[in-house]
Amino acid sequence: MARVLVPLAEGCEEIEAVTVIDLLRRAGIEVVSAGLAPGPVTASRGTVLVPDTTLDAVAGEDFDLIVLPGGGPGAERLAADPRVGELLVRAARAGRAIGAICAAPRVLAAAGLLDGRRATSFPGALDGLTIPGLDYREDPVVVDGRLITSRGPGTAMDFALALIEHLAGPEARARVEGPLQRP
Repeated sequence: MARVLVPLAEGCEEIEAVTVIDLLRRAGIEVVSAGLAPGPVTASRGTVLVPDTTLDAVAGEDFDLIVLPGGGPGAERLAADPRVGELLVRAARAGRAIGAICAAPRVLAAAGLLDGRRATSFPGALDGLTIPGLDYREDPVVVDGRLITSRGPGTAMDFALALIEHLAGPEARARVEGPLQRP
């Protein structure tokens, strides 16, 4: 079974975090949510999320996918945490998948993981950054090999379904998507 790490930082976008965690678990994928610090995490709109564990407790473990929820303040905190950058670089070097939505592609840029890649983000989230060879797209979800990015809260379900398809295949995606009653 695939294992996924979702780091949670204060100020993360709750729709993105919860949608990814929920849909991946519906697909039978093991998801570990990890706070940057012990205790609950207050998301961008005041929703309190209770992570499964802390980042320190799982930092030495291997995951098939690391997914970063967005939210401006949450993404800033993820980018400022050297443990997150180290995990991302280690995962990329090992050929593992990485996902980021909304403002979180900024975290990937800080780790040098968007150089020469196709990606998207929340409009303006990557402005002012120098990212050599970035092929920026405005699609709801952009898949570039093992790098999967998305735009924001409104694309969170599409993003989570793309992650499922990447990890478990189109049948798993269809099995989860059908009961959701999407148009």
